[in-house]
Amino acid sequence: MRSANLAAVLACLRDGGPRSRARLAADTGLTKATVSSLVAELVERGLVVEGALVRPGSVGRPSTLVELDGRGFCGIGVEVNVDYLAALALDPTGTVRRETRLALDVAALAPAEVLARASALVSEVRAGQGAAAVGLTVAVPGQVQGAVVRTAPNLPRWVGTDVAAGFADQGLPVTVANDADLSALAEVSAGPHAHVADLVYLTGEVGVGGGVVTGGQLLRGSTGVGGEVGHLALTPGDAVCGCGRTGCWETVVGLAALLRAAADPGDPLRDPGRDLEDRLAEVVARARAGDARTLEALAGIGTGLGVGAAVLVALFDPAVVVLGGYFAEVGEFLLDPLRAALAQRVEDADRVVLSTLGFTAAVRGGAHVALQPVFDNPTSVPLLEAPA
Repeated sequence: MRSANLAAVLACLRDGGPRSRARLAADTGLTKATVSSLVAELVERGLVVEGALVRPGSVGRPSTLVELDGRGFCGIGVEVNVDYLAALALDPTGTVRRETRLALDVAALAPAEVLARASALVSEVRAGQGAAAVGLTVAVPGQVQGAVVRTAPNLPRWVGTDVAAGFADQGLPVTVANDADLSALAEVSAGPHAHVADLVYLTGEVGVGGGVVTGGQLLRGSTGVGGEVGHLALTPGDAVCGCGRTGCWETVVGLAALLRAAADPGDPLRDPGRDLEDRLAEVVARARAGDARTLEALAGIGTGLGVGAAVLVALFDPAVVVLGGYFAEVGEFLLDPLRAALAQRVEDADRVVLSTLGFTAAVRGGAHVALQPVFDNPTSVPLLEAPA
């Protein structure tokens, strides 16, 4: 019971921000005496800290605010994608402690080599920040069973790879999950869409992924592949998808489709060894300069997104559809054609918005998942040693 009450106080501070003991008692339904005891223990575990004094009004004694303490612990998120690796350390307050990304042609390398480089990135974000990592979550562009990649249409060599084994040297609990699912969790955990109960997240990379939150819960499906929207059969085109089939949505709206339409082979935009954000910045620069080919390519992506988004809106009726990944980076040129196509098929085309998390969504979501055991069971964090 005490562990559950400690978790309730922590969750209240995480979701609602700093507050007094009296407010915590009112919000959790616990007695003031119980809350005072719980706060004292959370302070001893380095999970909360006492902050500023506030007065209730013109009369009355001031009270001390209690807030999450982000100094001692962090969760690590890692992303393995087709053309980059990323790692990020997040503390319990939601503050990014450190992050890094490496442009890498992952598809051309053996999984073991990629995982070694990814583990080196984890070591980099853990180093010198003074916060103890409590867990690590790895985002991959495919579906997993346990820690093993089950399907990965754009990284076929990874099928059967035990991803967690590549991070054994970190000495941390490791979780492996789909990148779009983790991105959706990031959107409902922080930022303008925090605590939205019904949300669809679309991530644009070489492939297209989706994460669906309905009723506040991530939709996983009976076999764990819910949200694999990139392979919806939405186009009669003959382009072959990474999954081996034709007609998949990602063949007309994925990053490869944009780059094929916007640039010839040999153009730096098509170089997978070049940082993706640099390439997308060049796409935006060309579009803003009025380059007809680039603008036509972006309009085609936007229209294709609108057609597919209409299906998802009809199925899930989300309060918001969030565009992440490369969609967000070039979103100023996608929204108008997207909303025009969507408005022909469903009501409220304005529910589509751009993510503010950019390419950090999956690693942020992973770091949130890595931290969750601390919020579920604060007693898993040892008491701080008393000063000598």
